Amino acid sequence: MANTKSAKKMVRKIAARTEINKARRSRMRTFIRRVETALKAGNAEEAQTAFRQAEPEIMRAAQKGVIHKNTASRKISRLAARVRALGS
Repeated sequence: MANTKSAKKMVRKIAARTEINKARRSRMRTFIRRVETALKAGNAEEAQTAFRQAEPEIMRAAQKGVIHKNTASRKISRLAARVRALGS
């Protein structure tokens, strides 16, 4: 348990930051899920639209430190390939 005043403050700050990060991660996953749903349905146009919305959301999560930059790039790359494959 935190003893000092600064340690107690850090516990509060970490808890607040954790909530923000959870919200960002959840938002990112929601956008990815929309792309996945469109891909499963075989709707190329909807998948393309969903992907265009998901891409900046994934990069934003990386920029804010929720996920690693390379992880974001990998997710975008794999989604883009699947959307491209569906379109052709």
